[in-house]
Amino acid sequence: MRLLIACAGSIVLAVGPSSAGAAETGSGAPTSLATLAEQADAAYRTKDWRSAAPLYQRLAHEQPAGYLHWMRLGTSLHGIGENAQALQAYETAQSHGAPPSAVQYSVAIALASMGEKAKAFAALSDAVKQGHDRPDLMRSEADLASLRSDARFEPLVTQAEKNQAPCEYSSESRQFDFWVGDWNVVTSKELTPVGRSHIERTIGNCVIWENWTSLESGYSGKSYNTYNSGLRRWEQFWVDNQGGMIHFHGSLVDGVMDLYTDAIAQPDGQALTRRLRFFNLGADRVRQLSEGSTDSGKTWAVEYDFTYRRAN
Repeated sequence: MRLLIACAGSIVLAVGPSSAGAAETGSGAPTSLATLAEQADAAYRTKDWRSAAPLYQRLAHEQPAGYLHWMRLGTSLHGIGENAQALQAYETAQSHGAPPSAVQYSVAIALASMGEKAKAFAALSDAVKQGHDRPDLMRSEADLASLRSDARFEPLVTQAEKNQAPCEYSSESRQFDFWVGDWNVVTSKELTPVGRSHIERTIGNCVIWENWTSLESGYSGKSYNTYNSGLRRWEQFWVDNQGGMIHFHGSLVDGVMDLYTDAIAQPDGQALTRRLRFFNLGADRVRQLSEGSTDSGKTWAVEYDFTYRRAN
């Protein structure tokens, strides 16, 4: 039978009768959806658009609720020059939950290839505003060539670069950079060596990763420090080789990274709140002061007081 699936117009799907988990090939032999998906994916990855388009049409009919088949159908239709139908597929994909940035980027490509320059720029701008983060594709995509000489294009590429590495461009995410480096650590008063620490930026420079090793006890641990933009605070997750885990949160106050734990019940029944502060003492020194309170912060007892000295 022939079915029409409506979106902003209609995409005609010529399909045979199907049963749960199976579709029918042109020869009448049943093909499992898993096999069909593998065939479609293989054609898609090799950019064999003429083979991919009917396969994704069939998959979109068999599994219409998701968005991936619709997105790939749109790309395949664009690949064979059926841009009006591609735009319909993209619209359906977005209505089924496809990321707006991906949809609008694909729409921009289709519109640009149709010569709809103004509409293509509008879609591309929306894609970037929604978080599109592939400036490399923007610079290399053949169908966007007609847009690149326009003064509006490069600012969009620049924003895509910022989307790709948001922590590089966030001043809050750079507040703890003074702790990055290789350090020899001593007690602040006696100057007794107690450990070494390697601290680096990682995961797109969004995380300050601490690697601590004590000099004599065999104790070691790591902390993962990141700025939580949703809660507008810094958070530290400490884990160690004794099975310990501590979660701190706080902010930079007058140049001092000031972090606290929640009040946590201890074996003796008291609720302990920890406070951990990092003082930037210049290019080559950082003071780390840990304190605890069992009276809701009225008084604090020093747990340790260390000074980090940058290793040569």
